[in-house]
Amino acid sequence: MSDLFHGEKNGQRIGRKSNIVVMHVEKRNKKILWFRNNLRTHDASYWKYIAPEDEVIAVYCIEPNWLQPTCYGWKKMEVFRAKFLLETLHVLQVNLSKFGIQLYVFQKTASEAFRDIYNEFPFDTIISQNEWTSEERAIENEIKTTFLNVNWNTFYDQFLIHPEDLSFSIQDLPNVFTTYRKKVEQSWNVKNCIELPNEKFTSVELSFSKEIPTVEDLGYASISIDHRSAFPFQGGENSALKHLKNYIWEFQQIKTYKETRNELVGVNYSTKFSAWLANGSLSPRIIYQEIRKFEEEVIANESTYWVLFELLWRDFFKCVSLKFGDALFYQSGILDRKYHWKQNPTIIQNWIDGKTEYDFVNANMLELKLTGWMSNRGRQNVASYFAKEKEQDWRIGASYFESMLIDYDVHSNYGNWNYLAGVGNDPRDRKFNIDLQAKNYDSFHVFRNLWLTKNKVEV
Repeated sequence: MSDLFHGEKNGQRIGRKSNIVVMHVEKRNKKILWFRNNLRTHDASYWKYIAPEDEVIAVYCIEPNWLQPTCYGWKKMEVFRAKFLLETLHVLQVNLSKFGIQLYVFQKTASEAFRDIYNEFPFDTIISQNEWTSEERAIENEIKTTFLNVNWNTFYDQFLIHPEDLSFSIQDLPNVFTTYRKKVEQSWNVKNCIELPNEKFTSVELSFSKEIPTVEDLGYASISIDHRSAFPFQGGENSALKHLKNYIWEFQQIKTYKETRNELVGVNYSTKFSAWLANGSLSPRIIYQEIRKFEEEVIANESTYWVLFELLWRDFFKCVSLKFGDALFYQSGILDRKYHWKQNPTIIQNWIDGKTEYDFVNANMLELKLTGWMSNRGRQNVASYFAKEKEQDWRIGASYFESMLIDYDVHSNYGNWNYLAGVGNDPRDRKFNIDLQAKNYDSFHVFRNLWLTKNKVEV
């Protein structure tokens, strides 16, 4: 925040000395809101770090390597998540403009974009959400190396419970979820949501394009939503907040979440909050706030609790990532456990194409391939098949999920793959019986018939 003179007018303070009028012109602070996985205006910590007299712009960078093939052949971000991201950025741009803040979206590395910006807008402060995994850290370090004298204001807005508000340090994080959960549930130390500001901020117009790119601009073919998709939603905080209201209040589907969460077909069997949570267009704290209000005013039952339980799983994997760092991405995982992993191109491709010996795996993989979505039950089964049954290098499966999933979240994705591959937080190192799973969760073949029919709608 700038040092403001009290009683000033038009940015000036008038003092008198020997009958000479001295004009002190306040230098405006120039600040960048650098958006990462916090693409919202509601419950946003960055509001604390800007004042109406600051000059503020917002920046988002689509890193070129997201659009390039990985060593496995698929792009780091395929079209489903790209589409959802661009929709999210459209909404964010409109919502920020209501506060006088312009969002600029760059298709270049953040360090390149910031150098270009500095030539027009010599910023003194960068305000950003903390990201700690290796690729995200490298992007940030490039900027810090270039701009040594710039101030940084950072925060954690991706957690339900801020890491500093836990009753233990990250290094003392229990390695088993149940132990973690029981500790956290003793206090539920969740901060209140941050209110939107009442004022507008100083508008800054730069020469850069204000256009949000299209999927075609990014090199993808245009897509339409498959009519069978369990996730037909648009990106952005407006859709997120509307869905939150509908799920909890309008249709009260939260009352039966625990009974329906393992279903496979349709929009309403689970909360579907995950994609908005993943890119930060929905705050976990506002979900918590609405659930607690619902429990007070309508009903508190096992289902309302179970949504909170799932939010704790999400927080847990973020804490695991903070504790173990890059080990999350090592073949031996956070346990440093060695297996003889294989890489069989035929097995991997058959898994991707839904051509395995299990129709339950195949249906789930086709759903992912055609929509960018898969249920939690499906993810557990196809990952167990890939890593435990076929003993393929789990990092390849995790990379494919990263590419395809609309709701990809680095911590949840790699944390879950560690868990299911036997190198993570599962104390039982379980292997799924896929035939039994199919019988239990798709006993009438409704899901498999939906995706394995020969009349598939091609995307």
